[in-house]
Amino acid sequence: METQKLSGKSKLSYALGAVGKDMVYMLSASYVLYYFQDLLGVEAWIMGVILLIARVFDAFNDPIMGVVVAKTKTRWGKFRPWLMIGTVTNAVVLYFMFAAPPAMDAKGLVAYAAIFYILWGVTYTMMDIPYWSMIPAFTEGGKERENLTTLARTAAGVGAAIITIVTMKLVPTLGNLFAADGAGAKTVEIVGFKYFAAIVGVLFIVFIGLTCLNIKEKSTAEMKTASVGQMFKALIQNDQAMTVTIAIVLINCAVYITSNLVIYFFKYDFGTTKWNDAYVLFNMFGGAVQVVAMMAFYPLLRKKFSSLQIFYICIGMAVAGYAVLLGLAFTNMGNVFLLFIPGFFIFAANGMLTVITTVFLANTVDYGELKNKRRDESVIFSMQTFVVKLASGIAALAASICLSINNLKSGTEVSEADAAVDWSLGVSAAAKTGLRMTMTVIPIIGLIVAFFWFKKKFILTDKKVEEIAREVKRLNEGG
Repeated sequence: METQKLSGKSKLSYALGAVGKDMVYMLSASYVLYYFQDLLGVEAWIMGVILLIARVFDAFNDPIMGVVVAKTKTRWGKFRPWLMIGTVTNAVVLYFMFAAPPAMDAKGLVAYAAIFYILWGVTYTMMDIPYWSMIPAFTEGGKERENLTTLARTAAGVGAAIITIVTMKLVPTLGNLFAADGAGAKTVEIVGFKYFAAIVGVLFIVFIGLTCLNIKEKSTAEMKTASVGQMFKALIQNDQAMTVTIAIVLINCAVYITSNLVIYFFKYDFGTTKWNDAYVLFNMFGGAVQVVAMMAFYPLLRKKFSSLQIFYICIGMAVAGYAVLLGLAFTNMGNVFLLFIPGFFIFAANGMLTVITTVFLANTVDYGELKNKRRDESVIFSMQTFVVKLASGIAALAASICLSINNLKSGTEVSEADAAVDWSLGVSAAAKTGLRMTMTVIPIIGLIVAFFWFKKKFILTDKKVEEIAREVKRLNEGG
């Protein structure tokens, strides 16, 4: 592979693509359950099953997409055509997913949610796999790869943070602007989500368009391809790739369980007429911390600690944050600023973990090439796409079970008139306890398992990665 430094324009364009990509992903991951269950009235457990089935479907779709990317030959390269095709179709599907006709009956809404969520997953995969597959394809490894990955993950964190911060501010604003006069609070939110999804979709297309225009694929080497069965075999043979992907599932399950339930926590537990303001303020703080963690905390810690050490530090921070959150949840909460304490540890840890796990996964490409004599970057990064979406599906199912058991849904406990006073009126203490335990204890268990799993299985230390990169380079030059 030819060594060539990436220009600042290329880096910025690649980062913008990550911003748009994760804006779309975070909107779906954090709000599709709330939109269909709390606003449109689809049963929580049905939505959980739909979200999980869609992720199982991706188990077959993602590796196939990895093969398709590897086999693609066009004048524009392997990756950019699929980046653009996947982006445009995903943006359209995103809009329709959040534009469900409210007049549909229950069965119609279930079918609508299932069809468009599965289509959303398929089209997202079409652009996500080639996006991340480009990293090992046009970097030499080592610091260049780590720096680009850090930049992209930081930008992705910015995209996710933007959605986290602005969604529940802009949705009511857009709803009030476009909804009919006198529409209720729920109708306003439904209309607001439709127009907000349209705006996010347009920004997504613009940002990825800039990526496709300004990123040049520098690797012209042929990529060996194999059948889907052989690809799964190759992943199983790459024990380090499997180690990282399982850790990503556990970590993201913890994150997404919390992100799915935190809006319910503020609406039905924290309560008060200003629950939306408190929710937005908490997300603004968390989003800012997450971005700063990727941009400043991680590089600072990287000067003194290895990537593996930082991984363990972040797991410890997240567990401590969840433990403090659990303790605070059982006090008389009235001040959102108290929640900033556990929020700092959880968001900072998550920000750094998104960077570290992607770096680890990129490093397993060289490891797999040395071990299996085949470079499977598209396949390995298709696994990243799958496991992140699988984690969101599992988390959504866990969250939906929690919501079903505790009967948390607009209109079930209080009327809309009473909700103007406080949505938490009528919610039992047992329901609140169940909500708190689900969004804290389950994530703690998952993170602890991830810690011990990684401690036992992972061997790609910084020194080992450098040795592998040198050996791969020597073999390629010799060939």
